[in-house]
Order: sequence, then C-alpha cells, then structure tokens
Amino acid sequence: MRRRDFIKAVAGSAMTWPLAARSQQPAMPVVGFLGVSSVGAQPYLAAFRQGLSETGYVEGQNVLIEYRWIEDQHNRLPDLAADLISHHVNVIVTLFTTPAARAAKAATSTIPIVFSVGDDPVKLGLVSSLSQPGGNVTGINFFSSEVTAKRMGLLHELLPKASRILSAGAGV
Repeated sequence: MRRRDFIKAVAGSAMTWPLAARSQQPAMPVVGFLGVSSVGAQPYLAAFRQGLSETGYVEGQNVLIEYRWIEDQHNRLPDLAADLISHHVNVIVTLFTTPAARAAKAATSTIPIVFSVGDDPVKLGLVSSLSQPGGNVTGINFFSSEVTAKRMGLLHELLPKASRILSAGAGV
C-alpha cells in the first residue's frame, strides 16, 4: 500500500468516527401533541413548554414535539393519532379534549398517553380507576362539569331572583 493511500484511508475513517458515534447515541425523545385547534392554543402550549423546561426538556434542543391539529374536524382524529404513532413518538399528549384522548387510546396500547379532561376519566372510559389508571393512559382531570353544576346551585341559593349572571371574563 502506498503511503498516500494509507493517509487517505486513515483520514476517511477518522472523518466517519463522529458519524458512527452520533448514530450510537440515543435518539432525541419525541412528544406527539394531539390537539383540537391551533387557534387559541398558544397560552396552553406556552405552559406546556414551560413545564417541559422545568424538567430539563427544551423543544428543539433535547426533545422534539410533533404537533397534530384536527382543526375541529373530529373525524380526522384516528388518522392523526395513527400518524403520530408512525412517527415513533415516545408519548402522546392531549390537552382539554376527550375525543383526542379516546382516539389516542384506541390507536395504541403501548405508547404512553397523557391527557387532561374536564370530566371523570373513569366515566369517559379513559382509565379503569382514579387511583390505579392501568394501561398506558394517565392524566389529570378538573371535574369542571361537577364543579360548575355545584357553583350554579350555590349561586341560585344566594341569588334566587337573579336571571342572568356574568362571569368575570365575560365583559359587559
């Protein structure tokens, strides 16, 4: 072997070492985000990203987020959930949308699903119990439908003659 060929071979293999080392590093985790509409979601996404950053994850640096929006076309949910799965996401997140959580649950029994809903997740069929959700689905609920009904009952007791009540954010 000629000296020049030997140097080319060593230089060529040295240039490929970083590529080989990089290919052996674990892949960046991917979060699948399945949402109803991108319109109006920005405050929730900001809070979601802040929560990720508080645990050491920064979008684009050490975690990727694949967004899928149904844009209020609920018939697209199964296809978009399947699309996230085909992109090998590590977890699927659905915020404030029971149909998206149900679609994700129907699409996979192995990828973890994290939801937030306003009603009882047991009643919705998302988990088997509150104390031990079981399976690959977990999340939080706000029981807002129960709380809202109780608030209206309390308001009716306090103001029995009121026919209209405006919330603080409703404007006049």
